[in-house]
Amino acid sequence: QLRDAIEECKQLILALPEHSERQKDAVVRLIHLRLKLQELQDPDEDEPNIRVVLEHRFYKEKSKSVKQMCDKCSTIIWGLIQTWYTCTGCYYRCHSKCLPLVSRPCVRAKVSHQAEYQLSICPESGLDSQDYRCAECRAPVSLRGVPSEARQCDYTGLYYCSSCHWNDLAVVPARAIHNWDFEPRKVSRCSMRYLALMVSRPVLKLREINPLLFNYVEELVEIR
Repeated sequence: QLRDAIEECKQLILALPEHSERQKDAVVRLIHLRLKLQELQDPDEDEPNIRVVLEHRFYKEKSKSVKQMCDKCSTIIWGLIQTWYTCTGCYYRCHSKCLPLVSRPCVRAKVSHQAEYQLSICPESGLDSQDYRCAECRAPVSLRGVPSEARQCDYTGLYYCSSCHWNDLAVVPARAIHNWDFEPRKVSRCSMRYLALMVSRPVLKLREINPLLFNYVEELVEIR
């Protein structure tokens, strides 16, 4: 069917007026059809529907949406012509070709085994303590942006490369508990996923962690 569609598209291109918008659209369509045919002939398409990597449970996606970004290489996932996977636990998404390179364990496992928050506000230990490497993938980073920009995660206090830290914003529990500060801060991808999975878990014993907060926040007094 794809080969027939390619032939029809080629005939249509020849029949349409030179340099017309319809001809340009047909050329784009032809390119997509040829890429799809190449993908179907690629032996990688024999990949299983389920892959388990670092406690991630990856399922092959069937969506053709082009709005997704690969969590590993930070580039667009072209669902129309590329095979991609999503972890059912933490929703980590990546290209099929990026699966062997995944270095971040599934945060769902951490939530299940050790459901607790970092309760110190941005506990920075310094980039030198990380040997000037990304806290996740260990790529070289520096504050000067050479060879890669070091981005601090406000939740862990650690530094990450631009592939592991996309400047996502999230409310940091430690700031909320100690300062009643709900201003979203920049966090790494791993922290963002973890905080999203933890948000509905009742694990904070506020009266033990910061009892003085009840003297200043009227809503907390009412809840108590």
